[in-house]
Amino acid sequence: MKSGLFLTWLFFPWLGFGQKPESSTLKISRTEDFELTGDGTSQAWASTPWVQLPHRNGAKTYETKAKLLYSTAGVYGFFYCEDDVITSTLREDFTDLYNEDVVEIFFWTDESKPLYFEYELSPHNFELPILVPNSNGTFLGWLPWHYEGERKTRHATRITEKAWTAEFFIPYALLKPLDNVPPKKGTTWRCNFYRIDYDSGTSYWSWQKTRTNFHDFKRFGTILFD
Repeated sequence: MKSGLFLTWLFFPWLGFGQKPESSTLKISRTEDFELTGDGTSQAWASTPWVQLPHRNGAKTYETKAKLLYSTAGVYGFFYCEDDVITSTLREDFTDLYNEDVVEIFFWTDESKPLYFEYELSPHNFELPILVPNSNGTFLGWLPWHYEGERKTRHATRITEKAWTAEFFIPYALLKPLDNVPPKKGTTWRCNFYRIDYDSGTSYWSWQKTRTNFHDFKRFGTILFD
């Protein structure tokens, strides 16, 4: 490392020189609404590339990747998680799914407010959707009210011998408390993708590297609605 860069890193280590700047913005394409199967077989997914989630910590280095699309009604997500052993015993929504194998996505739609949406999905298709106010690192999520009708998510998962996959649809109607929703072409949101796996201890993956925990929202990447 050159001396100037070394001094910058020494005094400002959070700048994260190991993170490529071109990887921090993701364009997502528009689609017509479609049904979820849990394994990504809809033709809609064929039109958009994978986003690799780098392994950040832990013994397991399973391949982990994700895709995003959006429609006039909401945002679609798809995760692929290589996995030899599924750790997933919880059989109820709105539980602490992050204590077992899980994928997560966070949407911070308006950077003027420390408020974002978090969505978790387990291999057995149980979910945790919460709205999170984060005041200088103090945070606790709030569950959705009147969670029904057009405000309800759709989701499906599939477990195979060597992997599990997860699809979900988050309607804009559920995000209505947040500003900058619904998006239009050219809208940007801050966002991050995560995975936790519990084989051989705990292993973590994330699209953008955070400094403390998954709620380090100022280190989220950016999604651009194309």
